[in-house]
Amino acid sequence: MSAIVKSFKDLPPARRALALALFAISLGAVAAAQRDLQRRPDAQVHGSKLLWRLVCLNALGAGAYFRWGRRESR
Repeated sequence: MSAIVKSFKDLPPARRALALALFAISLGAVAAAQRDLQRRPDAQVHGSKLLWRLVCLNALGAGAYFRWGRRESR
């Protein structure tokens, strides 16, 4: 196994770029979910909007919201 990396600066450039890209995608997913929750009426959200806001503080929660938290708009 490789040694534990002590800081972000010690990573090779390719790994740093990958980490930054994943962070940007994660941040974008969270922002999109929060914006959707802000604009969507209560009737179009499964469950409590406050609970979904808390769940959507990470990318996995944002994905869950987009999959199961929204009702179809008519």
